[in-house]
Amino acid sequence: MLSLIAAALTTQLQAGAWAQTAAYPAKPIRLFVGAPAGGPTNVIARSLIQQMGDSLGQPVIVENRGGAAGTLAAGIVAKSPADGYTLIVTPSAHAYAASMYDKLPFDPVKDFRPVGQIGMMPLVAIANKAFPAGSLRDLVERAKAQPTAVNYGSSGTGSAHHLAGELFKLRTGIQMTHVPYKGSAGSITDLIAGQIQVIFEPLVSALPQIQAGRVKALAVMGEKRSPALPDVPTPGEAGLPGVEASAWYGIMAPAGTPDTVVAKLTAALNKALADPSTRASLQSQGVDVTPGPPQMFMDLITSEIARWRPIIQAAGIRAE
Repeated sequence: MLSLIAAALTTQLQAGAWAQTAAYPAKPIRLFVGAPAGGPTNVIARSLIQQMGDSLGQPVIVENRGGAAGTLAAGIVAKSPADGYTLIVTPSAHAYAASMYDKLPFDPVKDFRPVGQIGMMPLVAIANKAFPAGSLRDLVERAKAQPTAVNYGSSGTGSAHHLAGELFKLRTGIQMTHVPYKGSAGSITDLIAGQIQVIFEPLVSALPQIQAGRVKALAVMGEKRSPALPDVPTPGEAGLPGVEASAWYGIMAPAGTPDTVVAKLTAALNKALADPSTRASLQSQGVDVTPGPPQMFMDLITSEIARWRPIIQAAGIRAE
């Protein structure tokens, strides 16, 4: 008798879980961004929420939770119920955190389930207009001739800007002094003023400064030229392969999120990315839209963790 009751309860629980999954989503979905409003990750998230919400039949609401290089928001999502109602826009900093922190409150791979990739955004090497270097080659020659003459800025220790600079130093054998700021705004202001000479800046925030003539572009740090800057060469074209650096973005859910829920989210994300207006909005911000199956995004994360770990270790970068 007890076994029959237990079996009946199990069946009821399974039926209840199936019904909840089938009805998903039945309430608004929170989409965390581990950075303040105004940054690239926030802009990308807000470009997607209307189309995703329309597809899912429920609002998708951005929640900005900056702090600890994005790990604060990631920790919240990792510990949230795996029901599809708590997601995060995952930037490239997620892969760096695996090597910069002695201990994280989550596993960057095991505690998350990928929903899908959004796209890639190359960094751009930009320089003060009065700086003598007009190309990456010039920058290398200048730094070798005067090892203390080049200061490069970043949005903070462990940021994509910082790691791109350290990668460039290691691959070319030059010396540059890293000057960290609290966000891109301060570093760009000082670059324009000539307090620093170079920044490896995401295209979305570099482009307005280049177009306004406030700074000059030395290179688009991707493997191909950007449609937004068609006349600016890549490192490979400058004879410096291996120094490429791009930011990337995708969406993750907590590990254990049901297959059917992830499938609905992936479909909504990819539909949003296929929408001409959404795609145009992202491309205008310098994003190379690269949708695909969830595993493609997870493969990118694991490969990026492996790629950047030796760079982070060689440069001795630790989270502040």
